[in-house]
Amino acid sequence: MKVLMLNGSPHADGNTAVALGEMEKIFAKNGVETETILVGSRDIRGCIACRSCGKTGRCVFDDLVNETAPKLEACDGLVAASPVYYASANATLIAFLDRLFFSTAFDKTMKVGASVVAARRGGLSATFDELNKYFTISGMPVASSQYWNSIHGRAPGEAARDAEGLQTMRVLAENMTFLMRSIALGKERYGLPAKEEWTPTHFIR
Repeated sequence: MKVLMLNGSPHADGNTAVALGEMEKIFAKNGVETETILVGSRDIRGCIACRSCGKTGRCVFDDLVNETAPKLEACDGLVAASPVYYASANATLIAFLDRLFFSTAFDKTMKVGASVVAARRGGLSATFDELNKYFTISGMPVASSQYWNSIHGRAPGEAARDAEGLQTMRVLAENMTFLMRSIALGKERYGLPAKEEWTPTHFIR
């Protein structure tokens, strides 16, 4: 089992890292390999809808997105974590996820996804919902915890004092591990769900 963790904060040792670090402890205890990629501090431009990826199988902008694509294909689970900026995820992370998911044609069905958000006080639920959309459009089961996957803190490292938030991260990692293992057993016995040919519908005449 392997989980790819995306840290959308521009601060490598901020509160988003505290949340991911708490999850890593549980994954390590359960023998799940993890890799964390710091996305928020990178120079990532947004998608320009050129659709070049449909011809070449990779994004036209050769940066961290293309470096991460094979790691996403190989992993069993993906954690997308971000601080909250104006009730939204870090724009760098959103640009990265837009291009990563759109430019990769491989099947993501039944990879387990989890979003994690960190904030001083508000905007957590909106950001949590925003990140989950990447999973739900890709056939990826979404891992949940005992509460929305959020942690509170303002100053760097302050989230380490949020006892409930830390517990939420631990429960999330345990649940995610269970889901990945269960899906692996299900795939071994039953295979992946049957696929229908996509039927796109357009709303213009």
